[in-house]
Amino acid sequence: MFSEELEKISWDETTQKIYSKTDRDVRRALAKEHCNVDDFMALLSPAAAPYLEEMAALSRHYTEERFGKTISLFIPLYLTNSCTNSCVYCGFHISNPMARTILTPEQMEEEYKAIKALGPFENLLLVTGENPAKAGVPYLAKALDIAKKYFDNLKIEVMPLKAEEYAELKEHGMNGVICFQETYHKERYKVYHPRGMKSNFEWRVNGFDRMGQAGVHSIGMGVLIGLEEWRTDVVMMAYHLRYLQKKYWRTKYSVNFPRMRPAENGGFQPNVIMSDKELAQATFAMRIFDHDVDISYSTREPPFIRDNMATLGVTTMSAESKTEPGGYHTYPQALEQFHVSDERTAVEMFHRLRELGREPVWKDWDASFDLFRKHE
Repeated sequence: MFSEELEKISWDETTQKIYSKTDRDVRRALAKEHCNVDDFMALLSPAAAPYLEEMAALSRHYTEERFGKTISLFIPLYLTNSCTNSCVYCGFHISNPMARTILTPEQMEEEYKAIKALGPFENLLLVTGENPAKAGVPYLAKALDIAKKYFDNLKIEVMPLKAEEYAELKEHGMNGVICFQETYHKERYKVYHPRGMKSNFEWRVNGFDRMGQAGVHSIGMGVLIGLEEWRTDVVMMAYHLRYLQKKYWRTKYSVNFPRMRPAENGGFQPNVIMSDKELAQATFAMRIFDHDVDISYSTREPPFIRDNMATLGVTTMSAESKTEPGGYHTYPQALEQFHVSDERTAVEMFHRLRELGREPVWKDWDASFDLFRKHE
């Protein structure tokens, strides 16, 4: 399990190594075709700031070499804001006085229809809070059963599950799982997650192993920028990515490092601010470090950032996202988990990407792949 590997990696020593990187270390990393985690530290370090243009060019080269000029479009649907956790930065935390919603099967179907009216989306991400008693595996299975009538590629972003539960959901059409570790700083993790299942650091970080054991086709991982030193968190994610790739090598991986936005819970403010240039640096560094990983940007980021990065390293984007349960049809004015920055419609996003010389893709998975893998 990765928690055992993480025990061998010191947070403080890693931070020190990142900030001790020199100009020479950066140039050495840029000269390599295949970088290790130590090289990645150099590319993320302050010493790499003068090399952003060179990093951008390399990032574009490796992205187009592996992905062409395609940008995969997806849309999230929040099924419920009911949650038993107390994450201090989240608008859905249990202590926040707000109306709680759990979509019924009939409401799910209306949401799916409303999404299809926005554009020919085939990539759907189903999102829930953590309330296994009311929105657990049977609920998710039902949501997937209904969704697969409308969409070809179904992913979930829910509480970490057991390996056998991930395997069960695969039978209902689930192709991928996204999970945010939020931060890899074990001691500080408890501060942000004081109560609920999410407060168990080992259970969460080892959830990725359980996904791999279940043979999940696509695993998405991310850290929330704003909690702890962002460079160290992204490096820890790189260690985790390499571990998973080595152990579960048949799985496709994606990464995400969204910058925290104000939550609807009374004023939690980010502890760390990542500038636009630093976000670009992290993106370029990740692409140079791993030419094949899918890099995703959500509508948390403003249009000018998403437009620029669409040509320089990002390969997946959400479009016309609503972060409230039933936000497309059932409850369009419900409380959001966070405010989006890019409010363009899916059609506007499509045309803008075409203007930028990108090829937006509504579908990047085919059900026949599932059939093929079952017979391998």
